[in-house]
Amino acid sequence: MRVLILGSTGLLGKDLMRQWSGDDVVGFGSRDLDIQDAVAVRKIVSEKRPDWIVLAAAYTDVDGCESNQERAFSVNRDGALHVAEAARDAGAKLLFVSSDYVFDGRKGSHYEADDVRNPQSVYGRTKAEAEVRLLEVLPQCCIARTSWLFGSGGKCFPMTILKLAATRPALDVVDDQRGSPTYSVDLARAIMELCRKGARGIVHVTNAGECSWFEFAREIIKTAGLATEVRPTTSEKMARPAPRPAYSVLSATSLHSYGIEMPGWQDALRRYLKERNT
Repeated sequence: MRVLILGSTGLLGKDLMRQWSGDDVVGFGSRDLDIQDAVAVRKIVSEKRPDWIVLAAAYTDVDGCESNQERAFSVNRDGALHVAEAARDAGAKLLFVSSDYVFDGRKGSHYEADDVRNPQSVYGRTKAEAEVRLLEVLPQCCIARTSWLFGSGGKCFPMTILKLAATRPALDVVDDQRGSPTYSVDLARAIMELCRKGARGIVHVTNAGECSWFEFAREIIKTAGLATEVRPTTSEKMARPAPRPAYSVLSATSLHSYGIEMPGWQDALRRYLKERNT
């Protein structure tokens, strides 16, 4: 296959480039191609003639999206639409990386791929609106929703916890938000498999298992062999500009239908820490 990865210099994009093998893969970072530029997107897609486009480029600063809504929608919704239109016209398949933030977090049980979207943040709205528009323009596209992404290719929760633990005796971390941490290496491998299997529709792709941010932080400290105390707190006490879903665990049913299994998040964390230390 000829594969075009957009957002190849981001946290996920770097692992897509590293992990993908056996196909003709080319990547463009945001400095190489601004997906807000429809003409430039169409030109690259026309030149590269990919069988698959993986759209991992996004404005992912969740709190920043609240104060910069115009940019958020321009990149995450309109930019995605530009890619979908170019893919349609070139006869390419598209996999779009989306988020658990399209849900409100009030369900209290695992979210299925066909559950109703109800985003509570600007970032979530940009992703939800992008999903709807992409399915209109390119009904056979694949939307891969993920959550709590971490990896060595950029800023992420484990990196932040380890940096804070190096200078503080104790850390307060919210214990009333639950989700599934997802390692960028495992997500990249799953995306590669989805493309090879000709996936379409909405698929949930996260590491197996669930935890709160407090439990995640505690496991990070424990696995790293540090002595920093981790204390549970509430979202109310640690207020952020953008609301977060209280419970956004994504059901793996849609992923399992393609015969793909993801490792547990604790195993993924151990591999991340090992990669970080090499």
